[in-house]
Amino acid sequence: MKKYVIDLQVRSVEQLSPKHVLLKLTDDHPLPEMLPGQFVEVRVDHSPTTFLRRPISINFVDKANNELWLLVAMIGDGTRQLGCLHAGDVLNCVLPLGNTFTMPSARQERVLLVGGGVGMAPMLFMGGEMHRMGCEPTFLLGGRTHTDLLELDIFNRFGRVCVTTEDGSMGEKGFVTNHSVLNEHFDRICTCGPKPMMMAVARYAKQNNIDCEVSLENMMACGLGACLCCVEKTTEGNLCVCKEGPVFNVNRLLWQI
Repeated sequence: MKKYVIDLQVRSVEQLSPKHVLLKLTDDHPLPEMLPGQFVEVRVDHSPTTFLRRPISINFVDKANNELWLLVAMIGDGTRQLGCLHAGDVLNCVLPLGNTFTMPSARQERVLLVGGGVGMAPMLFMGGEMHRMGCEPTFLLGGRTHTDLLELDIFNRFGRVCVTTEDGSMGEKGFVTNHSVLNEHFDRICTCGPKPMMMAVARYAKQNNIDCEVSLENMMACGLGACLCCVEKTTEGNLCVCKEGPVFNVNRLLWQI
């Protein structure tokens, strides 16, 4: 897909939790085509400690309103600066980057979308696209506590939502791999989140002979495969996650699962 460098306008900044903001970006022209699993590299202005762009998963594309949504976890100086943006500001973005999740081949295919922490972000876009094509996904979302579970009202529009929290403040207590929904049959699993969580999900998928795709969150700097910061060891050798991924079938990864 063609890549673009665009100055997008900030339409709104929504504080979803003490450490998360939702940026809704737009443009005077129709936004480029974007697909579930892809990401954006954003330039962080006015931050003397941030020299490189920050990779952020595409949370959702609202085509009716010509909006790109980015869910930002304010962790370091760069992402905290993004959280200080206001409506009317401009954010320079390189997009769309990376490959995509595999869409269902049939409406009756049962797909489980597993998101942990900010890894929930691309699951919303994937679920929305599945819903648009007539498929109903099952979401399995996990966090440490209930304030980590974001955008649940929108997730519920697209499919069944199952949640876990480590402290039991919402849904079933424990990790996503402890949830009772895993007693059901699924044809495929897509997941994004902390690497230990994804490895546990991949292990479950392998034990149950389920096809599984993971979206890796390796440190990415350029987003184009030039800087080699995000290399992952695979069955095909070392690959740049930003260019060959971020989505990989787990059978391509050298994970001990």
